[in-house]
Amino acid sequence: MTANSERPTANGKVFLVGAGPGDPNLLTLRAAELIASADVVATDALVAPEIIARIPKSAEVIYVGKRSGAHSVSQDQTNRLLIEKAKQGKRVVRLKGGDPFVFGRGGEEAEELAAASIEFEIVPGISSAIAGPAYAGIPVTHRAHATSVTLVTGHECDETTGIDWQALAHLSGTIVFLMGVANLPMIVRKLREHGAPASRPIALISKATTAQQHTVTGTLENIAQRATGIATPALIVVGGVVQLHEAINWFESKPLFGKRIVVTRAREQASELKRLLEEAGAEVVQFPTIEIAPPASFESLDRVIGAIGDYQWLIFTSSNGVDSFFARLRHHGKDSRCLAGVMIAAVGESTASDLRGRGIEPDLLPEKFQSTALLPLLDEDQKGIRTAVVRAAKGSDELIDELRRRGSEVDLAIAYETRRVATSAADLHDIDIVTFTSGSTVDNFFEVLPDKTIIDRAMLASIGPTTSDAIRRHGRKPDVEAENATIAALVAAILRACDVRT
Repeated sequence: MTANSERPTANGKVFLVGAGPGDPNLLTLRAAELIASADVVATDALVAPEIIARIPKSAEVIYVGKRSGAHSVSQDQTNRLLIEKAKQGKRVVRLKGGDPFVFGRGGEEAEELAAASIEFEIVPGISSAIAGPAYAGIPVTHRAHATSVTLVTGHECDETTGIDWQALAHLSGTIVFLMGVANLPMIVRKLREHGAPASRPIALISKATTAQQHTVTGTLENIAQRATGIATPALIVVGGVVQLHEAINWFESKPLFGKRIVVTRAREQASELKRLLEEAGAEVVQFPTIEIAPPASFESLDRVIGAIGDYQWLIFTSSNGVDSFFARLRHHGKDSRCLAGVMIAAVGESTASDLRGRGIEPDLLPEKFQSTALLPLLDEDQKGIRTAVVRAAKGSDELIDELRRRGSEVDLAIAYETRRVATSAADLHDIDIVTFTSGSTVDNFFEVLPDKTIIDRAMLASIGPTTSDAIRRHGRKPDVEAENATIAALVAAILRACDVRT
């Protein structure tokens, strides 16, 4: 059976999928779809961890990765594995870094599958040969510098291969060597021996398209000295287009590039913070110290919902409280219409935004992300006023106590709880900034931190006053505090602080 055959078969199917060059955001939609539906995934070593995390827990994961000088599984074994799994009726994804047909041995695997009458599909990926230079601000073609590009495998550039060095040395276009760092001295020597001028521009791009990317430029004459110790994997670009790196170096010029920033927020809530930090160039270390969970009992929240029309004020102290409250409202067959006539207060702009998303404009929103910041905005005489406070199981009682002192009847509605997450501290090295979005993230972070000296030189960034107070309780002063309690404001504050420091 060929790749295009539509004849039904008892066999499964193999998808030769390109995972892209390193940046997980460059994964294609088709690749993501196939990974999510795979029974078996045979993956290379260079596939990004974020892409590996997309593999369903039900799938069998087999590492067949290859790095220079270290092959965990031979190519023949990989070929047999794909065929065997497909014959078991499995949906098999062969996940390859870059593009499967650009020095990825995808062609060899496709030949073997065709010979074994296994149905297969090719899913191209973005090759590092194109994306790596692009992330280094080096277009592989440019009307003023190069009208052609030649791709060469670098790790086979030895004396025994059939590479036409004479032709390469006299090309006027761009040459990209993949996986060639170990052979850099020989590549330079061969090009010069065959007539390439010593002044020809050349660049090495290490860990291309990732937060660890590092670009070194020079000429054939001096690049070996300049690139000493450069990390692998790396690719080599030769040609006049290299001169554009300085002018178009967009990726390594991002404001937070080179910064390792810890995000302590619950993983399910960290996506926006992670995205904004990564867009600014940071390497994000996800270190969730808490998870958001339902409360041990919904009794107090249900009681408030059941008597919602009897309250004059309903106070939400967090977005989590909003989410849980409205989920429980739906559980009881109710919606926001039951809040008619009830005044709504929100603590924090994010909380207010979540309420607006449900069609509710808060009547009261303090400037500070602090529940006690509501107190100056509420009447001193609270007699005859009934208030419900929707929050986590653990939290400050200052607001509740003061409202009761003023004469209000206050009910606490426990909508959720935060639980500590068991997290390995192995990734907590070379940290530049640690972000905190609540007091509980602070407390749990310091409890699991094996050695406080790990963050001695790190900036501590807080989303608001309550979180800052928690940092102080642990003997540190927050270096950054957001102007208002939103993720965007927290990132903006970090950017300002980093700009001042530089």
